[in-house]
Amino acid sequence: MNLSELFVGTYAQVYALSCMLIILLLMFFMSLRLLVDRKRKAYMTLSVSLAAVIFQHVLLIVLALQDEAFNQWLYSAEQLLKVVSFIFLNMAVYQLYNSTKKRDTLYFYSLLLVTLLLFAMQTQIPGWLSGSPEQIRLLQHIGLELYLFGLILLGLALLPHRVGQSGKYKAAMIAYLICQLAHIVNRYVVETPMDGLRVVENFLPIIVYFILFLFVFDRVVELMQTIYRSSITDGLTGLYNRKYLLKRVVQYTARDLPVSILFFDIDNFKTLNDTRGHQAGDDALRRVAQVLVEESDEIGIVGRYGGEELVVLVTDSSIKPGVLAEKMRVRVERDVGVTVSAGYSKYRDGMTAEELVREADAAMYSAKTTGKNKVVKYTKSLAKA
Repeated sequence: MNLSELFVGTYAQVYALSCMLIILLLMFFMSLRLLVDRKRKAYMTLSVSLAAVIFQHVLLIVLALQDEAFNQWLYSAEQLLKVVSFIFLNMAVYQLYNSTKKRDTLYFYSLLLVTLLLFAMQTQIPGWLSGSPEQIRLLQHIGLELYLFGLILLGLALLPHRVGQSGKYKAAMIAYLICQLAHIVNRYVVETPMDGLRVVENFLPIIVYFILFLFVFDRVVELMQTIYRSSITDGLTGLYNRKYLLKRVVQYTARDLPVSILFFDIDNFKTLNDTRGHQAGDDALRRVAQVLVEESDEIGIVGRYGGEELVVLVTDSSIKPGVLAEKMRVRVERDVGVTVSAGYSKYRDGMTAEELVREADAAMYSAKTTGKNKVVKYTKSLAKA
């Protein structure tokens, strides 16, 4: 084996295809797992397309190792899989970022229909034309090759602005376009395949599928983060929900960390809803939440406890909870135009998370029933009230 065979010979082709198969198998098992867990249409399309691409690359390895006389039907099958998998892969990319409408599905399946018609026509070409076997073979297969080239250009024109990570998508499609152009020139234009174009055919697809792997992986991470975020936050305010907030309080108290709980309740919230409508009430709740988030940045976390009740877990022990609660109360009244009643309690050795929250709630209730728009510290006398 000489040096050139490492880049342009059969060994180079098989090595490059094997690398691509590893990337494709990783993508396939990832999409299959997502399909089982999430059952989204995009994961089904992605799994089907990757299965087709994997089978196509297995055929390419077989073609690289077989005699030319055995290549014709295998090459036709590989060619068909190449186009079909490309269409399905782009459909999956689109579905990862968009809900598929009937019109979109019709477009994709129309492309598949054209593919099958072209494939059916090319199987009949040997009976329609006369010439040398080599001439007939070239004419027989060039139709799908040019069609795929057109599909790549179509994808570059239509899809980047409809999907996220448009830069990755463009990079993958441009690289794939170069691969296809190199393949067409080497197979149908020049008499003797050019070594430089062979290198492009063999190794540039590795970059294409690596970019696609990053594309799919990043999108999956985005979706997982979105799902996780929605499971721990309140949809109206964007604050952490009660379950997650209490979980964090438990984590801190279990480690005997000196945290504090500030408990807020918007005054006259029912009257606001009844007189100005629920939209005004929701807007006030969101604005109060924003004030609490801004004032507790880097020193605590904010959650919606329920209804118009908001809770701040202060994790910075250097912060005086009473001073912070008063600062928040004043700013809410000034910036939002509503008032809040607030209560707070500081962690003491041996307290449970439930006790800490309950004490802050009791202090807030005292503020609510003794004039509103004030901050009350929890004392043992409140426990007797």
